[in-house]
Amino acid sequence: MKDIVRQKIGINVDVMDLLNEQIAKEAHSAAAYLAMASWCDHNGLVYSADFFYKQSNEEREHMLKIFKFINENGGTAYSPEVSNINHEFNSLQEIFETALDQEIQISKSIHNIVTKCRKVMDYGTENFLQWFIQEQMEEENQFRRILEMFDLMGTDGLALKLIDERIKHGE
Repeated sequence: MKDIVRQKIGINVDVMDLLNEQIAKEAHSAAAYLAMASWCDHNGLVYSADFFYKQSNEEREHMLKIFKFINENGGTAYSPEVSNINHEFNSLQEIFETALDQEIQISKSIHNIVTKCRKVMDYGTENFLQWFIQEQMEEENQFRRILEMFDLMGTDGLALKLIDERIKHGE
């Protein structure tokens, strides 16, 4: 019976499996951003902490968007286990570098799913993923702009406080 149900879903089975892997990646990102927010809170960088709390919520929303898409199309979405979250950082700059690397990996994963969609002609899922492609481009750009501030302003106490303030205002 399980095989019959998998044949009648609205998305390709292999694509569904990749989407479930993406759910796990989004959940991991959400948890990683919580750890980053905690580090920022602990180090008196309250605006950066707020930024990462919001990032964590966004990643969870992305996870749920994919989760619901799978279920709404007759597939089975799986709630992921989250482990191996880093809580140790040396600086705010390191956190933002780590976050950018994480976003780049998420982008590559989504591009991989789109490539699979095209190979198996799963146009509905490919269309669904277009929103994620645009979102990832925006996310990567945001982190690159923040990292540029470190290059321009430095990483000492006053520069760090100014960067934290600019993050508050979304500059």
